[in-house]
Amino acid sequence: MSSSSPVTNDLSKLLDKIKDVRIAMLTTQDNDGSLRSRPMYTQKPDGSSALVFLTDKDSAKVYEVKKDSHVNLSYGKPEDNVYVSVSGRANAYRDQAEIDKLWSEPMRAWFAKGKDDPNIMILKVEIEKGEYWDTPSSMLTQAVAYVKALATGERATSDDVNEHAKVNVK
Repeated sequence: MSSSSPVTNDLSKLLDKIKDVRIAMLTTQDNDGSLRSRPMYTQKPDGSSALVFLTDKDSAKVYEVKKDSHVNLSYGKPEDNVYVSVSGRANAYRDQAEIDKLWSEPMRAWFAKGKDDPNIMILKVEIEKGEYWDTPSSMLTQAVAYVKALATGERATSDDVNEHAKVNVK
């Protein structure tokens, strides 16, 4: 583990990085052991150590997480140079009261029968660890790093232009 990547147990900063990023790439393990990723719409993080999605009970991901609950979620916000990777364990289940709370009308695109569609399941990922990279994209930040490199004869360190940390939850 690199000393330039601090390790913390503070999940709030990681969740703050993705609070406005709605789409994550969910990676599961397929039948043959290969990794498989697909986009998922993230429900608003609530500050707990879990991320929540709605999915169809007949989707491959439901079968895959029942077979092996280890998953990875990748988030990116390229316009702000923010990237997050989350590892955890997923669980698929049905809870109508929770579905009612999570439901929003745009979800009808995937569930035409609405929030009472019996095929809706909740996919909850309990976060075990994560990592984030937040590189300021401003020209000023890049210029400061450039000037420092010129003045010292050394390349800029990631601390000069980058915020990077590992988060251990469990």
